[in-house]
Amino acid sequence: MLFPDYRPRRLRRNEAMRSLIRETSISAANLIYPLFVMPGKGVREEVPSMPGVFRMSVDQLGAEVKDCLGLGVNHVILFGLPEKKDPMGSGAHAKNGIIQRAIKEIKNRVPEMMVSTDVCLCEYTDHGHCGIILDGMVDNDSTLEVLAETALSHAKAGADMVAPSDMMDGRVGEIRAALDENNFTDIPIMSYAVKYASAFYGPFRDAAECAPQEGDRRGYQMDPANSREAMREATLDVEEGADILMVKPAVAYLDIISRLRDEFDLPVAAYHVSGEYAMVKAAAERGWIDGDRVMAETLLSIRRAGADIILTYFAKDMARLLG
Repeated sequence: MLFPDYRPRRLRRNEAMRSLIRETSISAANLIYPLFVMPGKGVREEVPSMPGVFRMSVDQLGAEVKDCLGLGVNHVILFGLPEKKDPMGSGAHAKNGIIQRAIKEIKNRVPEMMVSTDVCLCEYTDHGHCGIILDGMVDNDSTLEVLAETALSHAKAGADMVAPSDMMDGRVGEIRAALDENNFTDIPIMSYAVKYASAFYGPFRDAAECAPQEGDRRGYQMDPANSREAMREATLDVEEGADILMVKPAVAYLDIISRLRDEFDLPVAAYHVSGEYAMVKAAAERGWIDGDRVMAETLLSIRRAGADIILTYFAKDMARLLG
């Protein structure tokens, strides 16, 4: 009987050997934990479609971020639910707005925690779109000034990084100019460079109360069918001054993460979004899958595709599993 000269199973026979040659790793330091901040005091309410994820008032953030830090998760990103909404999304850049207060609270209570902020208008507009509506359409250029003002207000409040997610053309350049002109040259921009018009965002829109009142976002978010266009979007953001490029969603777009990793030398982030999280949670609750193993395998696959950074609602769970 002929035997193969090379037997790959030799390197799989026990965990010590497997871990010795493991090609991809993940740690809590790779993860960013999203937080939803809402008005009120003493509020901590679970999002029905996202088990284990909570909307909380500003006064609850200190304990939450301390818990994250204790697990080794040293970076959060904030999403806000304002007291009021209006057509212009003015609450996004209000000096004493919900996110501005949240940043200050975290920095006062846990100064070592890195704080990023989502820069978009959808949570603050009464129509639920990511920009200003003129003549029945989301107007790109009039939205840019508001986005830049929002990012600047976050930097002034103490944010460590801003992350525009609106998908307006030119917003990275507008934000970079506003930050630099106001002496915030050290604040990086993590751009949602490749954000698809995805069906995986449903639970997030429940959590942030930001579903469009009319129409959808396919006029400004990317078509899921397109890959080459993703490279054009990322190239524009690099030229405008982005420091980190993000792909959203993650699991359904691992090929796009891989292409960005091959094409660009900037750090690549991926957002493991609410729908991707909720499906794992729902199947695990029904006993159909091993939730921890699927979580770990999923996040590892995002890293293997080329993501340096993963934004995920599993950040705390994964950090606990890593020990």
